This record gives sequence, structure tokens and C-alpha cells, in this order.
Amino acid sequence: MQFIISTTDEVLIPQAGLGLVGALLQDSKLRQRIDALDVGGCARPEVKHGDVVAAAVGLLCLGKSDFNDIEMFRDDEFFRQSLGLRQIPSEPTLRQRLDAMRDLCGPILREESALLVRKHARKPTPCHGEWVALDVDVSPFDNSNTKKEGVSWTYKKVDGFAPIFAYLGEEGYMVHCQLREGKQHCQQGTPQFLHEALDYAERITRAKLLLRLDSGNDDFENIKVCRKHKADWIIKRNLRKESLEDWLEEAQAHGEWEFPREGKEVYTGETWRERDGKLYRVVFEVIQRTIAADGQRLLVPDIEVNTWWTSLKLSAKKVIALYHAHGTSEQYHSEIKTDLDLERLPSGKFATNATMLSLGLMAYNVLRLCGQGALGEQRRLPIEDRAPLVKKVFRRRLRSVIQDLMYLAVKLTRHANRWRLSFWRNSPWGATWRRLYSRFCGSPCERSG
Repeated sequence: MQFIISTTDEVLIPQAGLGLVGALLQDSKLRQRIDALDVGGCARPEVKHGDVVAAAVGLLCLGKSDFNDIEMFRDDEFFRQSLGLRQIPSEPTLRQRLDAMRDLCGPILREESALLVRKHARKPTPCHGEWVALDVDVSPFDNSNTKKEGVSWTYKKVDGFAPIFAYLGEEGYMVHCQLREGKQHCQQGTPQFLHEALDYAERITRAKLLLRLDSGNDDFENIKVCRKHKADWIIKRNLRKESLEDWLEEAQAHGEWEFPREGKEVYTGETWRERDGKLYRVVFEVIQRTIAADGQRLLVPDIEVNTWWTSLKLSAKKVIALYHAHGTSEQYHSEIKTDLDLERLPSGKFATNATMLSLGLMAYNVLRLCGQGALGEQRRLPIEDRAPLVKKVFRRRLRSVIQDLMYLAVKLTRHANRWRLSFWRNSPWGATWRRLYSRFCGSPCERSG
């Protein structure tokens, strides 16, 4: 069939989700705290600092990270009203103001984000028993073929940045992030980062925290930080010059044996190693292969050794399983890079890109709250009003949240000095959106028609 194309004077909005973003931002003190900042060269700004930051967060929640993207919303009354803006900044204003802030707003964004998560999220889901995981990891951003400040050769063998992130719970709420030069070693500055990340996590939950780090952060200073915060840890050890043969001999003597297939032996168990004059528990997994997975017999046995520092008293297999779950953080990295489109940061200045990453933290958590909140509201709706999800999921990817909730089409009208949003009666996410908006606003939505 061929459609007949026409135009209309009715105001149709393709980004209804900005209403959810605005409801969350207005439930925080973000705008007031940002307005109070002393930004050099901006004594009496025509566009308030808080409006600049709120507009940037709104753009990121739509998956738009370029400064020029703000221009398409300059005359959009819904964009202004939904985010509570007094004035929408232009592209030069947005760029220049973020340059002037030089990441002054970073701590405020992280603090207000933690308060929003604490208020609007259920308790972060534990990874085991009463332990809530705090996953910390570095994920290089590929910014090849650019001359941005701080771009250098990363361990992934690309030119870019090497930011570090901290995620809380099975939902993966981001509690901290820090932009770093690509050449910076992952352990440099990490103890202070961990101290701040644990502090933000403690603002969200009172549960026991379990810090998980990979072998690049095998440093006793990290354990000291954990002990100071009374947090448990699983840190993969860097074997450095330790002998694989010695580990195999110890594992065969003290570990549990398994034979998953012919030519493969797996030994798991625990031992103790001295660090800074004290003994600490070490869990090991040693694998010896005499036959490859494709059936090829090896002339020299292949030995693989994995060991972890841990404060947990759980079985060795459970500790190993908990560490392997740390790999889920790679999915969160992917969402930041692709769904928020933040891998190739927009500015040539390092401090401005650090600000953008902090804004990304707020946008990431706003979208995560929308996604997790929508799943909760779905379960409370009558079956006929629920969105047609094919399978049951625990956590929705940010891209799905953007597509289903942010880019939800509505009709905008104004009557009796009140703004109204009208959803299509058969909109699959309309009922969920309305319940979520009521929840974020703290009061039932007024409905008409």
C-alpha cells in the first residue's frame, strides 16, 4: 500500500521520556548546587549554570553527546518545560560553559546521582548472601586519529583515554567515574578513587560491600582502603615471576581435583600468602592441559594459573564464581560507549571531556532508574496493559530504555495554563510510562479523556 502524506499543526513530541528525566532531576538539588558554583569568567551568566548541566544530561539521555545536538531543541518548548529550564543554551554557550567549569560539577553530579539512586531504586541486589558487589575496572575509549588533550597509547593498543568506573549491585548503578589519559597505568590514583567510590556506595546502601578488581590492581594499598571501609574484597593476583610449575605442584597437593574432559585437569583450593607482615587468604585455580580442546595432544603440558586475594570465608569455587561475575561490568562499559555515545568524547580539552563523563554518569543512572523502575511497574500493571516483552529480564539495556521510554511519541497541548501529554490509547509503553512518571513525581498523574 502507499501512504498519503500530509502535515498537521498539532504539536507532536517524539521524546516523551524527557518528562521522566526532568522529574528525576527536579527531585534533586542538582540545579541549585550547580547554580551556586563560582565559575571563572561567568559572574552573571545569561543562561544559568544549572540549565546548561540539565540540558546536557537531557541530551545524553537521548543518546546525543555532540554539543551541536542542542541546536535542534533551541525552540522546543517541551524540552524546556520537561527539564525545568529557564532558558535553553545555544551550542557555543554549552561548549564554552562546560569548558569554564573544568569538572567543578563532577563531585556534585556524583553526590546527587547517589542520592537519586538511594531514593528511587530498590536496595541494590546482592551478588551473594548479604554482599553487594562494587565492580571497579578500566575501559579504554578509542579516540584514534584525533588530537584531543590526554589521548595517548592505551593497553588495548589504540590511541584514546583510559577512564576508570565503579558499578554497584547486580543492576549496575554507576557510583564513580574518572577520566584518565590513555597511557596512565590502571593502578595510578586508584586507592583514592576506591576511597571515593566506597564512600558513594555507602551513601546508597548499608549492606556489606564486596570490591572486585582485576590483576592490574593487585596492590596492597587497595586492600588497605577496603579494610578502612570494612569492605570485603576479591582481587585477582598478578603472578609476576611466580613459577607455574610450583603452583601446579601445590595445587595437586592441596586442591580439589576435577577432570572435565580427557587431557584437562582442574585444581581449586586455598592457601595463604604473606603481605606487609600479615597472612592473607589466596584462592587458586590451576588448569593443566595435555590434550587441546580440538583433540590435539600437546608435546609440553599447558599450565594456566589464576589466583585471587580475598577476605571472604566462602568455598574456593564460590569465590571464583563471584569473581567471574565481575565480567558483567564489560556490558556496562559497552552501554556507556555505544548507547550514550560517549566513547569519542566531544571536546579537545581534557577537563571538558572529564565533565562530559561526569554528566554521562548522571544520565546513565537516570536511564538505569527508568529501566529498572519500568520493570517493577510492569509487574504491577494488569496483564492487558503490560508492554509485550518477549522474555523475562532482570535488567534492561540503556539502548532499550532510550528506544522504549525516551523516544515515546505523545501529543502536547496546553489548556487553562496547564500542559498536557496525550498518549496513543494502544501505546505498548504508555501505561508503564504514566506509572513511572507518577512515581518519580511523588504523586498520581492527572488524567483526562
